[in-house]
Amino acid sequence: MPASDAEAFNSDRTSENRLLLSLKSVSKTYITGDVSVPVLRDVDLEIYPGEFLVIVGPSGSGKSTLLNIVGGIDVPSSGDVYFYSQNLSQFTEMELTRYRRKHIGFVFQFYNLVPTLTARENVIVSADISESPMSPDKALELVGLEHRTDHFPSQLSGGEQQRVAIARALVKNPELLLCDEPTGALDLNTGRMILEVLGNLNRELGMTVVIITHNSAIGEMAERIIRIGSGTIAETKVNSHPVAANQVTW
Repeated sequence: MPASDAEAFNSDRTSENRLLLSLKSVSKTYITGDVSVPVLRDVDLEIYPGEFLVIVGPSGSGKSTLLNIVGGIDVPSSGDVYFYSQNLSQFTEMELTRYRRKHIGFVFQFYNLVPTLTARENVIVSADISESPMSPDKALELVGLEHRTDHFPSQLSGGEQQRVAIARALVKNPELLLCDEPTGALDLNTGRMILEVLGNLNRELGMTVVIITHNSAIGEMAERIIRIGSGTIAETKVNSHPVAANQVTW
């Protein structure tokens, strides 16, 4: 990131908006037998409260591994991950589970809804394991599905199923919403609808949203775009003019 852009971006982050999460020299290597496969190499990353951040990279670049480490699903081979002042790298498995339940909402490319449960019931499942959930009906209203709460996944379109998945993540009142290829299984118009929902959650609720994607066009919506390649941060760019979801095209 050019110094002037970095300074301008950081100047908008007051002491009240201290870092939500940061990675310091994080590396991840998977070992299979005698073979070591490095996936992340000395990654430094900062995520701010209320930010809309897009991380872009091709398949195999390490972006999903990065999301898993940020979300507490995986742990680094070396380096440290801080959530505010807490070092997640030193957490036990039980502490990581509590971190995921309390602070993180996950949205994936494939919706992973329970087919025998209605939209409301799918959201209730997440609410039931949360410490301070919002009303499931409120979560569905926030994603524009208040009229589809009693429908089963088979009765919903792909875009509607993804909105249920977002509501399921949202109902937990997470501090960080992590989205892995949330439009990857959708056509352009439906994908724009999902991006609009995510943008609204960021603007209206102040929710921190991180999207990981191979689709660089989605970066046009972000305050910052981070490009990852071969397990390293290749570029960090401040976007001074984020666009609305309906202007994104691919």
